[in-house]
Amino acid sequence: MVEKKAWTNPSSSEASSPEVLQIENVEHRAAREPAHAEHGPLIDHKIPQADAIEAHPELYWSRIRRLCREPFAEFLGTFILLMFGDGVVAQVVLSGGTKGSYQSISWGWGLGVMLGVYTAGISGAHLNPAVTFANCVFRKFSWKKFPIYMFAQTLGAFCASGVVYANYKSAIDVFEGGADIRTVGLNTSSAGIFCTYPAPFMTKTGQFFSEFIASTLLMFLIYALKDDGNLGAGNLTPLGLFFIIFGIGACFGWETGYAINLARDFGPRLMSYFLGYGHGVWSAGNYYFW
Repeated sequence: MVEKKAWTNPSSSEASSPEVLQIENVEHRAAREPAHAEHGPLIDHKIPQADAIEAHPELYWSRIRRLCREPFAEFLGTFILLMFGDGVVAQVVLSGGTKGSYQSISWGWGLGVMLGVYTAGISGAHLNPAVTFANCVFRKFSWKKFPIYMFAQTLGAFCASGVVYANYKSAIDVFEGGADIRTVGLNTSSAGIFCTYPAPFMTKTGQFFSEFIASTLLMFLIYALKDDGNLGAGNLTPLGLFFIIFGIGACFGWETGYAINLARDFGPRLMSYFLGYGHGVWSAGNYYFW
């Protein structure tokens, strides 16, 4: 009742009483402070990142981080992609199929792409030199950025495959039959954890078209998801990419392993060569790797 009088008749003598003033002060504080101030301010996604003010912009590392933030994002996004992708293949292969199946692999790669896109959103989340190349050709993406994007993507995949290898090294030793045994193309080979190898019946022409068709589907559907003039996926684009990768793996993954990504395949292939898998990582499938 006192609060009502304070707002309906502020000129009255009651409006200046200590009780009314206390009520007004509480209301003013509530209007100034968010309900959950202890959690900090919410993120305003409408503020362009280019306009964000850095903490300690005078530091050398801050300048490097701002200059190279897009390559860093591509590195980390591809790193996440390969951690989930190579990780799920390792679990399925090394467990002899008891801890997953081919469908698990499709799920793992789909999740890896989705989470990698969330990680690298600031750079456009290409995560794939083929995507960067297509954007340069069809979407006027700067050709100057193509080399550094491709390098960052390949390096991210290279490093992630090394982490997966270190994590599963003991299981690989048992699966291969010894700590110093690393093979390609055998029933007990673990090389396929890190990069793709074609099925034995595949011809060179078949290998090419298997990857060509899958890569074309990937790029076409990425542009479809981003076509806001048609339907577009908007903020659900990462989820749409999950289903694209899952679908490609489920429908076109058997013949060559659906690399559809130079960085995803070449980076881990190079790592596996350094880890002792030998020249077979290049020569397998009649030099399918190219």
